[in-house]
Amino acid sequence: MGLLDGILKQVAGSPDTIAQLAEKVGIDAGLAEKAVAALGQSHPEDGDTVELAANKTGLDTGKVTEILGQLGGEGALGDIVGKLGENPQLLSVFDMLDRDGDGNPLDDIAGMAKGLFGKD
Repeated sequence: MGLLDGILKQVAGSPDTIAQLAEKVGIDAGLAEKAVAALGQSHPEDGDTVELAANKTGLDTGKVTEILGQLGGEGALGDIVGKLGENPQLLSVFDMLDRDGDGNPLDDIAGMAKGLFGKD
């Protein structure tokens, strides 16, 4: 989370770290990191940024809206997107988890979890 924390520190109005953001919205830091990455990935795409990010993370739109608010809103998200563009490896978190390439890593994560517990 070091690179993303560094980006957040550069964006006025956002929490300084993913851990702080996660605490403020009441979710796990790993999920907060994925939500910020999903917002950044969804911002330039056609459609509602919050809905697209919610679909990519499995979080409800209310929680994603809350995260966006903590980041400083759409204007701050634009700054984050610019910084993420300079560090594309942060956006690759979804690509690594999305084994079937459908744009949603949740089904793949569920499949991995079933494999861990010996269920198919």
